[in-house]
Amino acid sequence: MSLTFHWFLPTNGDSRHVVGGGHGTPATASGRDRPPTVAYLSQIARAAEDLGFVGALTPTGAWCEDAWLTTAMVSQNSERLKFLVAFRPGSVSPTLAAQMASTFQRHTGGRLLLNVVTGGESREQRAYGDFLDKDARYRRTGEFLHIVRDLWDGKSVDLHGEHLKVEEAQLSRVPDPVPEVYFGGSSPAAGEVAARYADVYLTWGEPPAQVAEKVAWIRKLAAGHGRTPRFGIRLHVITRDTSEQAWAEAGRLLDGFDPETVRAVQAGLARSESEGQQRMLALHGGSRESLEIHPNLWAGIGLVRGGAGTALVGSHEEVAERIKEYHALGIDEFVLSGYPHLEEAYWFGEGVLPRLAGQGLWTHPGGTTPAVCAQVPFAS
Repeated sequence: MSLTFHWFLPTNGDSRHVVGGGHGTPATASGRDRPPTVAYLSQIARAAEDLGFVGALTPTGAWCEDAWLTTAMVSQNSERLKFLVAFRPGSVSPTLAAQMASTFQRHTGGRLLLNVVTGGESREQRAYGDFLDKDARYRRTGEFLHIVRDLWDGKSVDLHGEHLKVEEAQLSRVPDPVPEVYFGGSSPAAGEVAARYADVYLTWGEPPAQVAEKVAWIRKLAAGHGRTPRFGIRLHVITRDTSEQAWAEAGRLLDGFDPETVRAVQAGLARSESEGQQRMLALHGGSRESLEIHPNLWAGIGLVRGGAGTALVGSHEEVAERIKEYHALGIDEFVLSGYPHLEEAYWFGEGVLPRLAGQGLWTHPGGTTPAVCAQVPFAS
């Protein structure tokens, strides 16, 4: 089975520095360096498509542009790339969401993937008119996905649930193909929803031992429902011709973290209700020291950014080895990003992917065979 790689569309802005934000914290000023225009995001999408990424994740929340509208526009400037659209079930009716997904599939030739985000921050949810607590939001997500999946199967749906009610709901045209559902979460409530409805369970980039525990947890829960989901991981990446060059780049990013910004972001993230976010914070404890928490796994991004806060850092060979290490645990899909997203897509696509292809672990979805780029030393 070929590994699957996705990239990221920075709809919160891009920069040669880390753009912070997410989980109730605003995007940092660096996001204005390269505004998330359709033209720039389309440039990233075309690069990702050419390099061999299958899809591109777009985030959701008050800190970024709307994912549905943005990807609909960017899709018209690409041909093969799929769009892993993050959305929150509490902000739209399940029947309308099922219809939107069906329309998206027809207009893009089946290039929609759905990243269902229940929402871990009550304060941000309330800004969108959602006043349920966290556990209730997960129960609503389960009802939402139950309705949506039945609609996609062409069924007429009547449901009077705890949170959602629909009568005689039906789609005039079902999506073809049916979009795959990506879902993440570390709480017991999240695990139950993932076990019942996720095609791909996503985890943030924790050390391998912790990822192995999550994979085993979801596999056991899903087996109880007769299901076998796939597994993916969300990571940043800094890969260069040599390990020294990669760590120098990580150091440059770290040097750009304003201490006051770090303190403000960490204070905001400490209030997060997300168990996954708390697990991310525990990896670095708000300190700039000892940020390599596993060989080639760097927790520095999480000092200024909510959500995914770790990066694979190293030479192309080292990064490929870490990917193989996660794959051995059951991870088949990798959702990656790097600053800036255009340049880092090329570093990874030209440096790491050909090495994985040479080992029979990856095939370019466009059918081309990438060559390993020669290492060119810097001039002295």
